[in-house]
Amino acid sequence: MTIPSDATAHESTLERRHETDIADPIKGARVAITGGTSGLGLALVREFLKRGARVAFVARTRERVERVAREQRGAHGIVGDVSSKDDIYPIAVQVVGELGGLDVLINNASDLGPVPLHMLSDTECEDLERAFSTNVTGPFRLTKALMGALAASAREGRGAVVLNITSDTAVNPYPGWGAYGASKAALHHLSRIWGEEHAADGVRFLSLDPGDMDTPMHAAAVPDADPTTLKRPETSASELADAIAQALPRHGASVVPSTTVSELEGATR
Repeated sequence: MTIPSDATAHESTLERRHETDIADPIKGARVAITGGTSGLGLALVREFLKRGARVAFVARTRERVERVAREQRGAHGIVGDVSSKDDIYPIAVQVVGELGGLDVLINNASDLGPVPLHMLSDTECEDLERAFSTNVTGPFRLTKALMGALAASAREGRGAVVLNITSDTAVNPYPGWGAYGASKAALHHLSRIWGEEHAADGVRFLSLDPGDMDTPMHAAAVPDADPTTLKRPETSASELADAIAQALPRHGASVVPSTTVSELEGATR
């Protein structure tokens, strides 16, 4: 057996490190996650921290934000309500300030609409407005406020990805899911339009359905569901992180060619 020289061993080590860096685009990425204190959002916070990202998360309740920030060392907690117009720019300023820029925005915060679920014709106007404020207008405003930081990241070669969490209710007309489904359909189409408009800027838009998960939101919507038949949010978080990693340029490599939202749909199913 030939024993490598110190120089050869050193070169081999450097090559392995280079391959690791190229294979891990999430490591060091600056990631913002809305709705980050429970369910899928909390699982995403944990997943990105585990993979070496710098994470800021947003949620409405100060106590829960502070608790998660204590438990998830290194995550920056931001108190804010994405459905509130007045909260958007303070959230955006804190995200960019805490992370020093932004590479990935995950619009995860969602509102089911009225619970128990109502037929659309029985849904109060205020309940429909609240669902759209959280699921459509909030992501629109926050993405708009952070677009400058995302575009700057893309120009710097770091890549820029916006992931909007959608649902199969966006395409399947389930009775009782009218407010949620209509708002998710609108968010999905916003994602497609944004993707076309910002392709030249290098800002990628994904609209992905994480599947039916064992989360507080699902329990509120379907209280008699068997949790053992549902996906764990940690599984969905890992799948979504993988999809984002594929959309980011590899460290030390050229930028991945643009991929349309439709080609990535179902990647998390």
